[in-house]
Amino acid sequence: MAVRSKLPQVGTTIFSVMSGLAETAGAVNLGQGFPDFDPPERLLAALDRHARGGKNQYAPMAGLLRLRQAIAGKLARDYGAEPDPEHEVTITSGATEAIFDVIAALIGPGDEAILLDPCFDSYEPAVLLQGGRPIHVPLAADFTPDFERLAAAFSERTRLVIVNYPHNPSGAVLAPEHLETLARVLRGRDDVYLISDEVYEHIVFDQKPFQSVLRSPELRARSFVIGSFGKAFHATGWKVGWVVAPPELSAELRKVHQFVTFATSTPTQHAFADVLEQEPEHLQNLSRFYQHKRDEFRALLAGSRFRLLPVGGTYFQLADYSQLSPEGDLEFARRLAVEARVAVIPVSALSATPLERRLIRFCFAKSRETLALAAERLVRFERGTP
Repeated sequence: MAVRSKLPQVGTTIFSVMSGLAETAGAVNLGQGFPDFDPPERLLAALDRHARGGKNQYAPMAGLLRLRQAIAGKLARDYGAEPDPEHEVTITSGATEAIFDVIAALIGPGDEAILLDPCFDSYEPAVLLQGGRPIHVPLAADFTPDFERLAAAFSERTRLVIVNYPHNPSGAVLAPEHLETLARVLRGRDDVYLISDEVYEHIVFDQKPFQSVLRSPELRARSFVIGSFGKAFHATGWKVGWVVAPPELSAELRKVHQFVTFATSTPTQHAFADVLEQEPEHLQNLSRFYQHKRDEFRALLAGSRFRLLPVGGTYFQLADYSQLSPEGDLEFARRLAVEARVAVIPVSALSATPLERRLIRFCFAKSRETLALAAERLVRFERGTP
């Protein structure tokens, strides 16, 4: 029997494709966004202790209260927000689940969700699965929102806007005036909600404070703010995320969450609660840790024909390769994996709107040895050296 697909235009995610090609070609994987080093030792020890200590059955549906309390305390210290741990903080099995749950809770057939291109590739399929219509709006040249285009994209069917800063794939960050303008654009649209995907909140460079939408009471009132422990603690495979939203919005989110995963891994939640309570310096030092890797990687490619774009946050580096090849980015990325044995992400795979530049994305959340090997291969490739 033929399957009637709900996502006929969707294939395997580009991250899986490029990681598979990296394995086949024996390439250094700077494509998929995960570190090649371990989480903090205290976190590993805490997980082992709780798993061996009997914390292996279902957690509460909304998440362990002590973990939600630790998150609320962190947000109060970082942004001056004081969410109610009981009714405004929810633990999910990764940020991707959180995004799906919010979209499923808000979008119905014919509803529109505005996505800012380029963007993470899970947003559009989640909208389509609910019978919604994704409306793609290109970002400005510096990858901050083009607010004129955003305002022009609203219609009577607009239900949701999704923003992501620090931005994947570009590493762009927002300034306070961006939050003010976003609030102004949304003002008076009482039936439009906001997802703020803030999974890289603790990776912001050059001593700039992160501009979470939680800093804006006006935006917070209509927002689902999403965070990730995997990104912050080098543990992407543990799949633990969280959502902060006003009580009435959290209630709708939880209606979906309880039937998607019901609850997230219990010993893992206990472990994250331990490190948030006992090792706050980890998050405080994360920007400095990754800024060193950013600067190291950029120095290794200095003088090459890969034109490196500015990076304000995340652990991603965009590069314009137009001096090396006229190829499309997918074709170039495939050739780079095979000939240079370095895997990257073609940025067009994350954008429904055509890009004006030829761009690929590197992940520099790697060890010094991995970055050095990748850079050596890239320089040899661009110089035509066997």
